[in-house]
Amino acid sequence: MIWLVILGMTAVTYLPRALPFLAGDGLKLPAWLRRWFRYFPYAALGALIFPSILSADPHKPWIGAGAGLFAALLSLATGNLTVIVAATIGFTLLLQRML
Repeated sequence: MIWLVILGMTAVTYLPRALPFLAGDGLKLPAWLRRWFRYFPYAALGALIFPSILSADPHKPWIGAGAGLFAALLSLATGNLTVIVAATIGFTLLLQRML
């Protein structure tokens, strides 16, 4: 019985992910819609990260907001993810020590 449940859950979660790839391969979308779809990863990442930024320190939410702003500005200046993460961690520690 447990294997039927696992198989059913696999089908329910896998099919909605696989169908767009299988059915939409030859689908021609308008240029404006393709441009719009390119922003989905950024929007999803922002939706996942932003609440954590503000709740990183419940008593000092400005530290998370400042670190998030610092990371965003640094990402515009450099494309190196390692530099952005390391510098933002350092900036956050500096903010915590100063405030």
